[in-house]
Amino acid sequence: MLRLSNIYKTFNKGTINEKKALNGIDLELEDGDFVTVIGGNGAGKSTLMNIVAGTFAPDCGSVEIDGDDITLMSEHRRAKYLGRVFQDPIMGTAAGMQIIENLALANRRGKFRGLLPGIRKKEKEEYANLLKTLELGLESRLTTKVELLSGGQRQALTLLMATLKKPKLLLLDEHTAALDPKTAKKVLDLTNKVVLESNLTTLMITHNMNDAIAYGNRLIMLCDGRIIYDVKGEEKKNLTVQDLLKKFEQTTGEALVNDKMLLSNN
Repeated sequence: MLRLSNIYKTFNKGTINEKKALNGIDLELEDGDFVTVIGGNGAGKSTLMNIVAGTFAPDCGSVEIDGDDITLMSEHRRAKYLGRVFQDPIMGTAAGMQIIENLALANRRGKFRGLLPGIRKKEKEEYANLLKTLELGLESRLTTKVELLSGGQRQALTLLMATLKKPKLLLLDEHTAALDPKTAKKVLDLTNKVVLESNLTTLMITHNMNDAIAYGNRLIMLCDGRIIYDVKGEEKKNLTVQDLLKKFEQTTGEALVNDKMLLSNN
């Protein structure tokens, strides 16, 4: 469903601030794969996500989704293939619009928009039923503006919007990092439920090694813009945080120094 071939990306090339973010990334995701991505600061996780989304263009290499080469496709055009949930709960929704209006926008993604009535009664019922699955009471708040929701409520809504029209690829960019632990767990469990029930091909960046192990069927670790570890199936299920730390040290010759990652695994 996703194929990255020989992807390189360097920022500020030729200056004293030159940073090689990705160094020859080759990655393939099969249909239905749920892949978690971990790595230290500057490992290339966010750059990888942004290359797939079209926010950045690679210096060389190719990006394919479901057999279509989208390497040169603009970010807004490739949105028809993708669903994305960002780290910041403020992103991904139109804050000044109602919950029902946000859902309607998501439902019309890629469709022709004419002059017919905006949201019909049948649609309202469908959206209320969808919101009920979140178990957050939002089905009775259809006309509430999104800016009045909590961070967890907004992330849950954003996840629903990102998957309303089943995307070929779902991108989760540390989408629970800004939430408190209890809310983050609820959003992650909801994510897992949505991904499995809809068999969504998913790429999820996380700084939490426990979450990287607990969710998904495959895990990749990045360091200096390269994939240094790729594990799946039963081997992944049996991993521990200590295994990941040991693997990082064996591969790079140095200990993982990343307070954000280490503190999240206490």
